Amino acid sequence: MKDIILIAPPAAGKGTQSKLLQEKYHIPHISTGDLLRTATEQNELGDIVKKAMETGTLVDDEIVLKLLETRILKNDCQNGYILDGFPRNIKQAESYLKLLNKLNRPLGDVIYLDASKETTMKRIVGRLSCPTCGAVYNDQIEENKPKRFGTCDICNGSLRKREDDNLETFNKRYKTFMEETYPLVDFFKAKGCLFIVGSGISKERTFNEIEKIINRG
Repeated sequence: MKDIILIAPPAAGKGTQSKLLQEKYHIPHISTGDLLRTATEQNELGDIVKKAMETGTLVDDEIVLKLLETRILKNDCQNGYILDGFPRNIKQAESYLKLLNKLNRPLGDVIYLDASKETTMKRIVGRLSCPTCGAVYNDQIEENKPKRFGTCDICNGSLRKREDDNLETFNKRYKTFMEETYPLVDFFKAKGCLFIVGSGISKERTFNEIEKIINRG
């Protein structure tokens, strides 16, 4: 099993596909966000990370790489892992390749989940969730709408929308992705390890395409 890097615009299904891969192939899902949150519980390094997160500043790339190195050296990563949230830009990708070279570990597969801006916008702006049972709906996508407006199909709870699930926030996140992260598509394509999978129809179809990549001869 190769290591897998998932790259995707906001709401293209990166989290969903990571979970499906983790469940089927029993390899860890490594989220840099989770690594940073865990680091705040540690000693001196944790204090640095905690301060950065509390002030809203970016954690230094060297710290993230050190945390990542420690994580992928653990036994559960020997048969591969899913990397989510790193690298976010070309500079981080170059640093990550140096780390892999140091560890004598191959790059693996980089999979770009391709979904249109309109599709991802609808997924975010229309997202509704039930605070009682956790069910998720979408009032912008016909097949995901609740049967009754604003009411959960499962428990009849009142559906809510997150404050940051709005068009303005989405546009900012999407613009940042296109400017900073999307260039990784060409970067990894030049390395001969990039695969593009459509993520605009259904999670099942997307997962099937990812499996074809993983299980190719």
